[in-house]
This record gives sequence, structure tokens and C-alpha cells, in this order.
Amino acid sequence: MIELSIILIGSILIVYYSRFSLQKPGSYGFFRFFAWEIILIQFTFDRIGWFTNIFAWYQCMSWILLLISILLLIEGVHLIRKHGKSATTFENTTKLVMIGIYRFIRHPMYASLLFLSWGLFFKSPSPLDFSFSMISWFFLYATARIDENGCIYKFGSDYLDYMKKTKMFIPYIF
Repeated sequence: MIELSIILIGSILIVYYSRFSLQKPGSYGFFRFFAWEIILIQFTFDRIGWFTNIFAWYQCMSWILLLISILLLIEGVHLIRKHGKSATTFENTTKLVMIGIYRFIRHPMYASLLFLSWGLFFKSPSPLDFSFSMISWFFLYATARIDENGCIYKFGSDYLDYMKKTKMFIPYIF
């Protein structure tokens, strides 16, 4: 019963936050909505195993990934708010941010969600959790690609040059 309540309340919040994006299928917010939902389901069903076998290799891996997720989120939001020169929300930046973590990856906040999903997977690894992480990766990749198309339109050749110098989610790898 508690799982259903968590999913219901979480989904209501996600739908509310995504209400405008859901009216625009094909927007980055539309795909991000599905990534958030998958991660919510993952969290809900993995929460039971968070503190069992706390020194197992998979639990240690999970905590490392979850810590990276938090750090990426904090750094990404901080830099966008401070240097993105947003007119309305931090999603609507008017200046391309290429300092801090943005020197290495273009999407630290989406990367944060990616690390969160894989951190949740390692809490209680199973084929189902693996599937959830892969599905969320797919939606986050689609989100980032659509977001990049918008950035190319907004920032032009500066963003294309930036793409050549940075990775999408993980520095030096992907």
C-alpha cells in the first residue's frame, strides 16, 4: 500500500511540474517526464533494500553513484543559476555556460538522473531494475538530444563547438 501511495503522490507532482511539456510531445520535457516516472518506480520498489548488506560491493557502488548524482545536480543547478542569465527559469538560459562541470559534460542535471537511476539499480540489482535503468537511460538520452537541438538553434556555432569539446553525460567517456 505504501508503494502505491509513493508512486501516486510522486506521479502527481511529476505530472504537475511537467504539465506544459506533456502538451508538447517531442519536447525534451516530454521525454524527461518518462525518465522521472521510471526513476520514481525504481526508487519506490528499491527503498526496502537500501540498508541491507550495507558493505556489499553493490551497496558501495550504489552509494558512490548516488553521491555523484547529488554532486552533479548541485553543481549543475548552481552554475546555471549563477551564469546562465535566465530570464525566467533556469531551463531558459540566455547565456551558454561552459565553466565548472560544464567544461566536461553538457548535461550534468540529466547525468545526475542517470547516476541516480544506476545508483538505485545497485541498491538491489535485478533484471527488472536493470531494465528500468536502461529505459531511463533511453529517455534521458532522448531528452538530451532534443535539448541539444534547441541549444544549437539558440546558441548556433558556439554550441556546436562546445559539443565537440565536451561529452554528453560522463567526462571523457560518453
